Amino acid sequence: MPVPDTMRHVACAGHGGPEVMKIVSGPVPEPGPGEILIEVHAAGVNRPDIQQRRGAYPPPPGASPILGLEAAGTVAALGAGVEGWKVGDPVTALCNGGGYAEYVAVPAPQCLPPPEGYDHLHAAALPETYFTVWANLFQRGRLAKGETVLIHGGSSGIGTTAIQLAREFGARVFATAGNVDKCTACLRLGAEAAIDYNAQDFVEEVKRLTDGRGVDVVLDMVGGDYIARNLRCLALEGRLVQIAFLQGSKTRDFDFLPVMTKRLTITGSTMRPRTTEQKGAIAAELRARVWPVLSAGRCRPVIYGTYALEDVADAHRLMESSAHIGKIMLTLR
Repeated sequence: MPVPDTMRHVACAGHGGPEVMKIVSGPVPEPGPGEILIEVHAAGVNRPDIQQRRGAYPPPPGASPILGLEAAGTVAALGAGVEGWKVGDPVTALCNGGGYAEYVAVPAPQCLPPPEGYDHLHAAALPETYFTVWANLFQRGRLAKGETVLIHGGSSGIGTTAIQLAREFGARVFATAGNVDKCTACLRLGAEAAIDYNAQDFVEEVKRLTDGRGVDVVLDMVGGDYIARNLRCLALEGRLVQIAFLQGSKTRDFDFLPVMTKRLTITGSTMRPRTTEQKGAIAAELRARVWPVLSAGRCRPVIYGTYALEDVADAHRLMESSAHIGKIMLTLR
């Protein structure tokens, strides 16, 4: 089927609440050298999309201004020099932007064939969380078999992915979440313990669960006063991995002494500004080490809600409410 000249996509009329998003018609992007044009069937909704809509997370130079960091569908066209793909192939991709559209052009190294048995919806639920968790929990955090990990936001898209992967690769997993239902979901996914942060002190619970030792790794997206508390949770040689700051990146009266006395490492990263080569290296590791796990059904994305592209504002409202467990998705075809 020939590629049309125009497509539907989400555009933001300035920065603000979900109401600034509108469905408009615009030109279909041309795949540049080394890029794949994807006919999008489904796309994921992620926290960075909310931040970009609010004006707090601008796209990097050269990236599409259209929201959307992950999408899946079929290959519609190939840019010059792309090998190993053909028109019509199913594909899922970590986008630099542009996922909330009927077509998106993505560098080929950031594209992957869906795991065996995956439809477009479930394939689109993979890239943003799996790239992020692999790069941070396993590469930067160096989580190893037999170690213990505390995962904050265990019921989020990142959290549900991190729990499953940490369990699959032999770690002992604790998670925090905001109510009983979310804690129950964390336990079902493989967490040994789920801590309700509205009813329990996660620092004291970690000490109790580890007989005072602490955990080897903390994966945190909260920030704020969690930063100092996370250090208190860490064991000797522990690693704090920061992937977001939902409560802010600044904290008062921060005491660095535990970093020295316990030989701790504080690290973190963002995904979007990385180069195509860097993202491609992560994709290659995922294909080799994680895609077989997904194909075997030992890990799977948790999808909470699915919305038509026209209902994108409702999808964002759900994300902002934090009432969901797992992923929120958009369908386009």
